[in-house]
Amino acid sequence: MPVHVETLTTASPQDRLDLAKIYADAPDWLLVPHADAEQLIAAGLESGTLIAGRFNDRLLGAALLERNDDRWRLSHLCVRKITRGRGVGRRLLDEARRLAGAVGRPLYLAAPADQLESQALAARTQLPLDPL
Repeated sequence: MPVHVETLTTASPQDRLDLAKIYADAPDWLLVPHADAEQLIAAGLESGTLIAGRFNDRLLGAALLERNDDRWRLSHLCVRKITRGRGVGRRLLDEARRLAGAVGRPLYLAAPADQLESQALAARTQLPLDPL
């Protein structure tokens, strides 16, 4: 499945529907510090940190990619439930790692340290965990 990763600064009505579907099944802890998915999406668009994976003109996964001077942080990674297990999350992560490496910055996974899923993802991807 060829997934194209892009940074979103504006979103079409269809993109907004897709993003809402992506985060609809996200656990509450994944949305923190945002009150809900809508606020997370709006903040990501406004700050230019929202990246998304697109396949056949539809968004299937998204995350926030914070680009700091000393390190980049990937957070709020989520893939639409019906698409999970097909490599969309891996594609988002690989592209974030490639972009950070291209400018000589290390990539960290930013997530709650007390969440086992975050710890497992950090270990599996060999990314340092930067607690939110």
